[in-house]
Amino acid sequence: MTGYQILWFVLIAVLFSGFFFLEGFDFGIGMSLKTLAKNEEEEDALIRSIGPHWDGNEVWLITAGGAMFAAMPFWYASLFSGFYLILFAILIGLIYRGVSFEFREQMKTAKYRDLWTTISSITSMFVPFLFGVLFTDVVQGMPLNANGDMSANFWDYFNIFSIVGGVAMSLLSYVHGLNYARLKITDGSLHDRIQRQLKVLYPVLLVGEVAFAVTLFVFTDFFTEKPLITVIMLAAIVVLTLAAWTVTLKRQNTWAFIALGLVIILVVALLFTGLFPRVIVGNESGMSLLLKNATSTPYTLKWMTIISLTALPIVLAYQIWSFYVFRDRIRVEKISY
Repeated sequence: MTGYQILWFVLIAVLFSGFFFLEGFDFGIGMSLKTLAKNEEEEDALIRSIGPHWDGNEVWLITAGGAMFAAMPFWYASLFSGFYLILFAILIGLIYRGVSFEFREQMKTAKYRDLWTTISSITSMFVPFLFGVLFTDVVQGMPLNANGDMSANFWDYFNIFSIVGGVAMSLLSYVHGLNYARLKITDGSLHDRIQRQLKVLYPVLLVGEVAFAVTLFVFTDFFTEKPLITVIMLAAIVVLTLAAWTVTLKRQNTWAFIALGLVIILVVALLFTGLFPRVIVGNESGMSLLLKNATSTPYTLKWMTIISLTALPIVLAYQIWSFYVFRDRIRVEKISY
């Protein structure tokens, strides 16, 4: 296994971490349109809080997919063919979620604005759930043959571990979105409702993390192959969640947002760490798709590295600049349609 192969495995993990950190609070805001907002004014404020960023945040997912296609074509081929229906459902969810923001704004009646608000909320919950299912399936073990082709049935995709992973990802995204809403929106009554929800949700989140750890122990080889790093990362996830809960009770909104964001990053890091040196775990011995067999040629990886390290700082600088430009907080106010 070469240094370039390891580098691109890490880079793809970083891209997915960035996607779930940034798009995670977008999903959470989308869910909160129906679980938190009490009227159209509050729905408008929540949507405006992510308006300048949500489409840019999705670029991290597109980049991760592009990196897999170019750097690890055999991983890309096995993953996208084996999980075709789940990825297609994710794509449909992302499309409807994106257009829901625009269509809602164009609707002239409250009935149809509410329809598109509901679609936005449902798809914002649906997409992270399916991502959680996909990633837990990849580390749990799927029926692969010697060529990396997958022949799975419904229960291979949807089982106890994958459902726990899907629910955990949706819940993490929702709480992350609530923390972001407290940073961006000035309305005091909205903050009070968020605070009441978070007091309930953080204990539920901790229970979910324990359930995830238990199913990780039962359904994967993480604790047998990499016991020390797995325990350390799971402990760090719980400690950071407790820290986020503590500072939330003190209304220290920035620290709560950062702490829970780090939890999301650690969850992705845990999955990729346990996956290495495989890229998809096979459910039979010797049938896993390995990193060393899944990548492009060293020459391709070399030039991809040069190009990426040149362009990446520019993209990061632009996204940081966009958050700085739209840093002002948002008031709940009436908007004419």
